[in-house]
Parts: sequence; structure tokens; C-alpha cells
Amino acid sequence: MSDVTRGVLLKYWGYPSFRPMQEDIVDSVMKGRDTLALLPTGGGKSICFQVPAMAMDGICIVITPLISLMKDQVLHLKKIGIQAAAIFSGMHQNEIETAYNQAVFGDLKFLYVSPERLITDTFIEAIKKMKVNLLAVDESHCISQWGYDFRPPYLKIAEIRDYIPNTPVMALTATATPKVVDDIQYRLRFKERNVFQTSYERKNVTYNVLHEADKYSLMYRLFKKMDKGSGIVYVRSRKRTKTIADWLESAGISATFYHAGIDAKTRDHRQQLWMDGKIKVMVATNAFGMGIDKPDVRLVVHMDLPDSLEAYFQEAGRAGRDLKDSEAFLLVADTDIKKLKDNLESSYPDLNTIKRIYDALGNYLNIPIGAGQNQSYNFDINDFAHYYDLPLLEVFNTLKLIEQEGYITTSDALESPSKIFIKAKREDLYRFQIEYKEYDSIIKYMLRNLPGVLTDFINIREEQIAQKLSCTTENVEKQLKKLDQINFLSYIPRNDKPQIHFISNRLDTKDFYLSDEVYKNRKSDAATRVKAVIDFVNNDKTCRSVQLLNYFGEKIKKQCNRCDVCSSKNKMSIDNNDYKNISNIIIKELGNNRLTVSELLNRLKDFHEEKVLESIRWMLDNSVLEQDNDGHIKRKGCKSNPSSKS
Repeated sequence: MSDVTRGVLLKYWGYPSFRPMQEDIVDSVMKGRDTLALLPTGGGKSICFQVPAMAMDGICIVITPLISLMKDQVLHLKKIGIQAAAIFSGMHQNEIETAYNQAVFGDLKFLYVSPERLITDTFIEAIKKMKVNLLAVDESHCISQWGYDFRPPYLKIAEIRDYIPNTPVMALTATATPKVVDDIQYRLRFKERNVFQTSYERKNVTYNVLHEADKYSLMYRLFKKMDKGSGIVYVRSRKRTKTIADWLESAGISATFYHAGIDAKTRDHRQQLWMDGKIKVMVATNAFGMGIDKPDVRLVVHMDLPDSLEAYFQEAGRAGRDLKDSEAFLLVADTDIKKLKDNLESSYPDLNTIKRIYDALGNYLNIPIGAGQNQSYNFDINDFAHYYDLPLLEVFNTLKLIEQEGYITTSDALESPSKIFIKAKREDLYRFQIEYKEYDSIIKYMLRNLPGVLTDFINIREEQIAQKLSCTTENVEKQLKKLDQINFLSYIPRNDKPQIHFISNRLDTKDFYLSDEVYKNRKSDAATRVKAVIDFVNNDKTCRSVQLLNYFGEKIKKQCNRCDVCSSKNKMSIDNNDYKNISNIIIKELGNNRLTVSELLNRLKDFHEEKVLESIRWMLDNSVLEQDNDGHIKRKGCKSNPSSKS
């Protein structure tokens, strides 16, 4: 079995061997076992389901909420010679129908779908006819109401298993607390508990929390010290991405900015400049980073407090992918904790406000009650908020909650290129060219220059076709629309406007509701996560890495010796003669003995008790001393005698 999967890995991905744990995960799937894989960001999660799916007969269905990542993976698979397609809300019906047909007739190895598609009759009818070898659930923490990104449509995944009872499920995520790990398996109906998890510890990444009023100056000093590599600055506000990038540029540090509101072409260009090392620093919202695997990120700076330690850990974890020493800094001002608490409250408007905005949305888009299902509408959130005199943040957070309930999906202004698919059968092509001579040139151009256009949708640029045919872009668009009307091809013009897609018909407000999972429980869980962030930034006694690992269920006590907390302790021990003297006496008193803390305190009565305790803590943290399970302390590596009574 391993020989087969290694052969697939080498043939398509060019790797002679798997990374640690990848092969165990792949073998588990190949044996037909439901499998949960917890691998850090950049840990090669996609290989874990793509390789076994290629080694088995049939198609793999991949469920993911990240449309941009979905598109990237489909593009990559096609580049290495693997047939794949994606279906997500907002696609043209012709595209969706084509993808389903390819999946049913065995022309695809991978079908990526967004979770919202699972409840459609079309998907259910199609999956009944498919030979599904694996159901892969990416970002699987979204299925847990205790996850930091819970999405109700994910709860429908388990229902799919009724149609493919013998197909194993593979769940993947980068971060999950023990409670979420158990919940994922329960909600996906795992036949048995089966978890593969690497340690969350990143030994080459140092986490720091610095309390500083002048964040800009501190950020500048951090990047000025960074000789090589690149950096990321995370902020919550789209507007501040530009402000900070401009400030860094004026200070002599090359920077640009990125957020979901920028058009796709500009975003891709800026990302490529940063990936190529032509720009040193990317200032971004959390829209930046998913699926990006840049090895030399030396520094990640958070200018605002994140909503959860899960989000912080993922974003900070983009540092040091090449396993070289890297740092993450969370900069905290006095007012930041209050801002975080206020943001939590504003993220959950009262239910009457939510209903009012939902009703206004239907009116704004001219959707009658009982209509709108599976329809997409161009939507300008700023115009909507202004038209109804609503606070923009209140509208934004309300739409997020309505989306989480599964009523709608939203898309930012992601440029979707024009696409065509020639529906005419090969034997009819000549007849069309004879009957419609005025379109002969454009038909010949498509057949000669767009390989695959007879079997799938192909991206096009009308300007490029116009240039080749020596005509105007408007003329090309007109011809394509006419060819669409006569059913020769399917033409989907590009769209670069934000959209809202209604998954279900518009409801009367008396029938509209938000479940406890989305609203009441979600708010409570969010408050718990916010408290964890506040506790993290306020705890200057415990190593930052230890705090993070403990949060994710790893009971590790070994200090990193590099973070702001450890550095402070190390400085304390070096600079203060009292602590040096205490440490020396502790070593002398212990000798080859094992002593309790109380016994040591009794032997060092001449020193302040807190200083003795601090010295013991520092010596334990730095592996000078070690502590037995029964609480006795001894010198590191010493084969001690039983302790003597004082």
C-alpha cells in the first residue's frame, strides 16, 4: 500500500518520500478508516487526501469554505495533470451543470464544493451517481460550535454519509482545542476515534507580547533589525493597512497593503511582489495568508489584538516555514483590551436589529418574500448602509451572522474572469460556421487557440480576442452574447463586483430566526476566546510558547528561553546578585539530595521567600533543576539520595 502511495507522490508531486506523519495519515485513509489530521499551517495537509484519492478508484469530494483556496488547488491539480473542478455559490448555472456531469461520468478525480452546496437537491442527486472514494473536510473545526469559525452548513456534511456509507471521511485542520477535536469526530459520525496530531510547538518561532503606546516606532525598530527575509503586519482595519504601509514606505522600509476589498488583479500583483522578495513587508487584514507558503517570513507583527488565540496562532505561524529562527510580536496599548471587548459586543447586534437589516436587504435587492433561492445579486455594502442610514459595522456583522446561519453567502470584490464553453457537438461545428458566416472568424479563433473549450469552461480576455481579430472589445462581447443566444456556446461575462448569493428564499421576518449555535452559544464561546486572549497578553509569568501549547491541550512546561517572559526572567537572574547568590546556595544545599520546596525555603531563611521561590522557578524553567512527580527538587541529571529531614 505504501509503495502505491509513494509512487503517486513521486509521479504527480515529485517528492520521493512523505513528511513526518503524512504517510501514517495516508495509510489510515487507504485502509478505509475515518481519519482526523491535525497538522500545522504549512504542514502539507492537502497531500494527505490528494495522494490516497489518486491511488484509489473513483472521485474525491473536498469540502472547504475558502473559495480562493479552492480555486488555487484546482488550478494546481490541473497543472500537474489531474482533472479537478470546483462548485461554489455565485457560479453560473451552466458551469455548475458541467462540473456535476464531469463528476458523475468519471471525468474528474477531485470535486471541490463549498459547504452551502451540500443542501441543494442538485448536489444530492449528483452524489448518488458518483463513485466517491473519499470525503475530505478541510477546515474541519468549522463543524464544531466550540470552534472559532463555526458554520452551520458544515453540520450537513454528516448527512451526505447516508448516500456514500462505505466511503471514509478525512477531516483536516491546523488548530483545534481538545474539546473541538472530540466534537469534529462526533459530528462527522466517525466509526471510531482516530486522530493524528503533530505537536503545535514551533521551536524556531518566538512569540512575544510587548506593551507599548508608540506602536509605530516599535514596529519600525523591529523591521529595521530584520536583515534578511520578509515580514507581515496584521491589522483589523482595511483602512489602516494602507496607512501603515505608507508610513513604513516613508520610513524607508518597502511595504504594500492587502485586503479583500482590493480587486483580484491588484491583490495578486502585490502578493507576487512580496513572494518574490521585491517588497519586504505586507500589511494586511486576516484575508491574507491562507494557502501562502513563503519560507522566509522572519517577522510577523500584530498591531491589534486578535479575536482568538486560534487566529493568532495561525497568523503568527506564517513565520519561519523554512525552520529558521523567526519572531512574532503582539503589540499592546492600554486601550486595546477595551477595544477588543467592545468589538465582541458590536459583533453580535440585537436580534431585532438583525431582522430589520435582513428585511432591508430583501427590499434593497428587490427580492419578493418566498423568492431568491440560488440567485446571486451585486451588492455594495456602503451604498446599502448609506441608503438605510445604518452603521456600516453593524451591517457587516449582521451579514456575517446571517451567512453563518446558512441563509446567504457573501463574496468580496473578487474578479471573476469571463468564461466560455462551446456546447455544440463536433459534428455540428461546420454547420454553425456555414449558417452563421459572420461569426466564422471568432469561432475559428476559439477552436484553434482555446484547448479544452469543447469539454470545459475556459477563461478568456475579450480584449485579447479583439486584438487578434482586429476589432473592438465591444464587438467581441456582442458576438459572444449572440453565440450564447443561439446555443452554440455558453458565455459568462466577467464580474468584479461584490455579490450576495441567497441560499434559501427570502423569509418573512416573523419566520426569520438565528439558532443558538450561531447567536447565543456563539457569543458565549466568543467571549471565552476573547478572555483567553486577554489572559495571554496579561500573563507575564509563564513562557508564551507554554501558554499557547497549554491552550491547545499540550501540557508542556519546558520554557522557550527566548520570548519576552523568558528573556525578562533571564535578565533578572543575570543582573541581580541576590539571585545569583541564592542559586549557588540552592545548588550547594541540594548536593545529591532531593528536597521539597518547603525544605529549601527552610534552609535559605536568611533570604526573602519570594526571591527564593523566583530563583527556584527560574532554575526549573532553564533546566538547572528538575522536579519529580512527587514534588521533590534535585539538580538536573543528578542520581539523588532520599531527602533528609531539616
